[in-house]
Amino acid sequence: MPLDNLRGLYQQVILERYKKPHNFGRVDPVHRHQRGHNPSCGDTIDLTLQLDPSQERIVDIKFEGAGCAIALASADLMADAVRGRTIPEALQLVERFQAMMRGGEEFPREQRALNAMKGVAQFPVRIKCANLAWHALKYALESPEPQANGSAVVSNENTD
Repeated sequence: MPLDNLRGLYQQVILERYKKPHNFGRVDPVHRHQRGHNPSCGDTIDLTLQLDPSQERIVDIKFEGAGCAIALASADLMADAVRGRTIPEALQLVERFQAMMRGGEEFPREQRALNAMKGVAQFPVRIKCANLAWHALKYALESPEPQANGSAVVSNENTD
């Protein structure tokens, strides 16, 4: 596919997910809750996760927040990608997404929707927008004391 067509497709997916997100809202009950903030531009994401009874698999994930099209589209795509996955699988997706934002490889065919964000890597100032929800998810899943109330706000200021 020519590069211009690929950019157009990426932009179309981002705008569609921004305008009509599939995962906007809050889960009930909430087992993990994490707020993320990008001080560079003011984007905020509020993630809520519902886990299975063993606390090992993401049953549902939703987000609320305000920000640019890239931040909100990335959060929406992320929610689709990690729903139903174990915590280690979700953390692997976080690492792969962040590597893609640094110019790494795309996702395989079964996760190709995430590749819509690859075009963002060409704009270094926007990478933090794309990574915000992923950074918040990683923090929520790795926190030693899982918070259902999300009292701490994690900033992606010093991350890629």
